[in-house]
Amino acid sequence: MKSFFIALFLVFSVFATAQNKVCGTITNKQNEPIPGTTIAIPELHKETISDENGKYVFNNLPNGKFKMVFSYIGFASQTKEIISNLKEQKIDIFLEESMHQMEEVIVSTAFNKVQSQNVMKVEHQSMKSLSQKGTSTLIEGLATIPGVSQVSTGTSIGKPVIRGLSGSRVLVYSQGVRLENQQFGEEHGLGLNDAGIESVEVIKGPASLLYGSDALGGVLYFNPEKFASTNTVDANFSQKVFSNTNGSNSSIGVKKSSDNFKFLARGSYNSHADYMIPSGTRVTNTRYNESDFKTALGYYNAKFTSTLRYNFNKLDLGIPENGIAEQTSAKKTTYPKQAVFATIVSLNNTFFLKNSKIDADLGYISNDRSEFVDSDVANLHMKLKTYNYNVKYCLPKFGKLESIIGTQGMHQTNTNSGEEYLIPDATTNDFGVFGTANYEWNKNVLQVGIRYDTRNVTAIEHGIAGNEGYFQAVDKKFQSFNSSLGFKTNLKKDIILRLNLASGFRAPNLAELTSNGVHEGSNRYEIGNVNLQNEQNFQTDLNLEYRNPHFELFVNGFYNHITNYIFIAPNGTQINGLDTYDYAQANANLYGGEAGIHFHPHPLDWLHITSSFESVTGENQSGANLPLIPANKWSNSIKTEFQSTKYLKDSFVVLNMEHTLNQNSPGPFETKSNDYTLLNLGFGGKVTLGKMAFDVNLNANNLLNKTYISHLSRLKNDGIPNIGRNLVLGINFVI
Repeated sequence: MKSFFIALFLVFSVFATAQNKVCGTITNKQNEPIPGTTIAIPELHKETISDENGKYVFNNLPNGKFKMVFSYIGFASQTKEIISNLKEQKIDIFLEESMHQMEEVIVSTAFNKVQSQNVMKVEHQSMKSLSQKGTSTLIEGLATIPGVSQVSTGTSIGKPVIRGLSGSRVLVYSQGVRLENQQFGEEHGLGLNDAGIESVEVIKGPASLLYGSDALGGVLYFNPEKFASTNTVDANFSQKVFSNTNGSNSSIGVKKSSDNFKFLARGSYNSHADYMIPSGTRVTNTRYNESDFKTALGYYNAKFTSTLRYNFNKLDLGIPENGIAEQTSAKKTTYPKQAVFATIVSLNNTFFLKNSKIDADLGYISNDRSEFVDSDVANLHMKLKTYNYNVKYCLPKFGKLESIIGTQGMHQTNTNSGEEYLIPDATTNDFGVFGTANYEWNKNVLQVGIRYDTRNVTAIEHGIAGNEGYFQAVDKKFQSFNSSLGFKTNLKKDIILRLNLASGFRAPNLAELTSNGVHEGSNRYEIGNVNLQNEQNFQTDLNLEYRNPHFELFVNGFYNHITNYIFIAPNGTQINGLDTYDYAQANANLYGGEAGIHFHPHPLDWLHITSSFESVTGENQSGANLPLIPANKWSNSIKTEFQSTKYLKDSFVVLNMEHTLNQNSPGPFETKSNDYTLLNLGFGGKVTLGKMAFDVNLNANNLLNKTYISHLSRLKNDGIPNIGRNLVLGINFVI
């Protein structure tokens, strides 16, 4: 494989040696320059900022068609397609004042459009906006996005839920490659640190056309931190403290860019004690410690771009099994606990041809996971190694038609070295090919696609037949055809309608195929089913958006039919005093959606009122409720933005009320959940003291110290409440 991509490089590096230049000036309606405007060409990983005269310049651009995005706070973003085939061209831009949020190019979809041009409705959130909410973990921040929830084990372990689907039904991408971290396990969290992540994009619905198996429920696509602007050096230090867990989160980063070479590095450390419930007691062994290091090296010229990224993450996680026991503010974990060492290496390349390009992404992911019960000798030790690739050829644009063909694949091995086995030693191989086309005319866009995938799973026999921990040999092949059809149109100037029809699939994971033992934390004996078939779904999505300068409205609705939905059910017998559960399949349906408004009335443009409601219902073919379906939620916020002063700029105060309704439709083995209302308060801005400037955020989450239990909390069965009041102070210095 290595020699194949070296050959690709040699072949495509002989193509056009264009050295094109684009420059211009950014002005407002008074023809005054706008310094500090961000100008980006996302496809080339290029970004610059206009100078004090509003001028900008890009050098060494390859031939081709690219999107330039111009954005500045308080002005409507503009996207302009350029044809870079001249030695020098001038593009002047006039920005209009607007209170709309700046539009971003959506990277997770095929054609990298800004959201207003995109066929799919994709939720985009910057890490800065999520951190302003004062959440202590990345997954807590994601759970504030409508349609996204989390299955939590205390404050340390969180698994994303998108419209009622979770686990291996939700695919995660980081650094442009597929993240594999034994996600079948209930106590296996996301395993990503928010430091060094720029933003996240959420695809809510089947995305198998672009990503293959396991994207049946949706995709979380994390965009890594951007490099510094050309010929600049940036460094920053951030610090957060958390009152409830006596927690601390520190991060320091540096980055430097020249015309061709770019470099960045970031290290962070996160440490928390047991979290405190509103009564003032702590939940024993919910403490955790995390170390994270990220670095990247990029090279860009008119022939190709190449970015090498590396991420190492070390997690020391306490596993709460004794509920509320020993009371301490210590941060050193006790038994039982987990130790996870995760590595992600990615190489993202783009080769520019005359009127087309090739994107080639390579990834290596290692997940080394150990579980310790009562000593430093690991009872469970699993090593998962994954190699994956994603190659796309963007064909020459034919009139208004854009098209892409591509192939993706994965080679994965799982090995065990502990006394206990959750899953057997196994090898998984994926291969997929796809094609998609996008046709745009006037304010309308039509997008179609088709894909074929195959997955081969082989597992080695382990143990003694008839005994606990025995795994039979497995040699299975799964395959699937999937397609999608999307349409976007402007019904009127301010009204956008999107309709998407898409299918997706998920091959059974190793736990579902081979389990034979006690599922820790659930007190049940699980038996896998080697005869399980693909989960196959078909989802209809309808999105309606209305936007004018002072009012925004969105309504999303979906209906998701899943054939051969995999679930567990008791078989009426017991093993070692525990009820025995078998994996089985049945058809299932999920439906619901999200709706919301954003009101910022003229002339009170500093006032923002937002409200959103989300709902999902899940049932199998017999009418029984599906498990892990989040309760309906209604969220309301009032945000005020202050005028800048000498010492404080870009300041805000936000009050959020989040009301979670009763969950009166629990799945099997679940109980009903009561409703609750949480109040959250936040304040922030940029403080300037002489030559020193820093961003500050102060948040009070669960301000009234409300006692509540989330329906998706794994500590719910023990009657343990979620976290009480938590004050969070965050400071970010530019060094």
